[in-house]
Amino acid sequence: MIRDTSHQDTVIAAPPGQALRRRLLLAGGALAVAAAFAAAFGSWRGSEHAVNASRLRIAEVTRGTLIRDAAVNGRIVAAVSPTLYSTAPSSTVTLKVRAGDTVKRGDVLAVLESPDLTDELKKEQSSYQELAAEVARQRILARKQKLLAQRDADTAEIERLSAQRTLERYDGVANEGVVAKIDYQKAKDALRAAEIRARHAGQASTLEQDDVELALKTKSAQLERQKLTLANAQRRVDELTVRAPVNGFIGTLNVANRSVVQANTPLMTLVDLSALEVELEVPETYVNDLGLGMRAEITVNGATATGKLSALSPEVVKNQVLARVRFDGRQPDGLRQSQRVQARLLIDEKPGVLLLPRGPFVESEGGRYAYLVQDGVAVRTPVRLGATSVNAVEIAGGLKQGDKVVVAGTETFENAARVSINR
Repeated sequence: MIRDTSHQDTVIAAPPGQALRRRLLLAGGALAVAAAFAAAFGSWRGSEHAVNASRLRIAEVTRGTLIRDAAVNGRIVAAVSPTLYSTAPSSTVTLKVRAGDTVKRGDVLAVLESPDLTDELKKEQSSYQELAAEVARQRILARKQKLLAQRDADTAEIERLSAQRTLERYDGVANEGVVAKIDYQKAKDALRAAEIRARHAGQASTLEQDDVELALKTKSAQLERQKLTLANAQRRVDELTVRAPVNGFIGTLNVANRSVVQANTPLMTLVDLSALEVELEVPETYVNDLGLGMRAEITVNGATATGKLSALSPEVVKNQVLARVRFDGRQPDGLRQSQRVQARLLIDEKPGVLLLPRGPFVESEGGRYAYLVQDGVAVRTPVRLGATSVNAVEIAGGLKQGDKVVVAGTETFENAARVSINR
């Protein structure tokens, strides 16, 4: 039999002070546990509900810059998207392209056949050639009439000089009695008549020149007018060949090949992909805050581009207003016509304001109350909200910086004044 070692144990008596300290420590611990339990029990009794913290989203009030914005949807549209029309009545159209074809500026897209315009052009060409011949004939006639008038004037001048010389000879011998007085008087009358004829011939020559010049100007004006008429007819015939005004691709064809169309009938739409814009569908509530030149951020193909508001429709359709945004600088690559995008309109910036992340609490009770977290209890507190954005909301009153607020999950609180938050 193996003996134990109990006979070797010795009893040591504890000092009197150590037992007292042990009893005091036990009593203090019991009091602390009782106080904590009493506080928790008091908080629980003052709360109407209890919610697990994992079901809530709590955020802290901070100070920063609030960017007031509006999140909208839109699509990519062509800034230049001309529609080509028929210019001739009752014409047959021959299409040279198909929908989706890429074209360059000046390429032939369609040809219109209009016999009426072609015949009209030929008539105007014939009239122009006829008037051109008349103008040439008038120039020849003008030179001829000027020549005849000048000849008559020169002949009259020669006759005047001859009469003057005859009178001068009579003057030399008149005193000697060689020439009869009556002959002398006839010579003087002949000189006077020659001078009158010469003067009238000169005036008639001047008038004849003015007359032929005026007739030539009239014919020339008729020729210029006919030239304009011919140019207009030629332009209308040239418009029968429909050409691409810009580089791009054919969007839609509105007519069938070899069909008869009337004037001003849309033939096709051309899309210029080198200049694209964003067409946004803005809710009517934001219209009063929008203005031309307002900045925008466009998210497309996973990338963000910036732009400015360039146009705003004056019409409200289905509670929405269409707005156009033009890209800043070079537009992103890989854009397609009618591609859906998301955009953010930057309406206003307010620096140095109290901010909270936006959540369902903004819409609950009209944003007049929020649940302030104090010592594990969410207390219903009156607040005053200011401007809002997509991600944040301005706190205009009721809270201070550093306060913690329940921003999501308050739908289960049932408007209770106090709600306990269990960790």
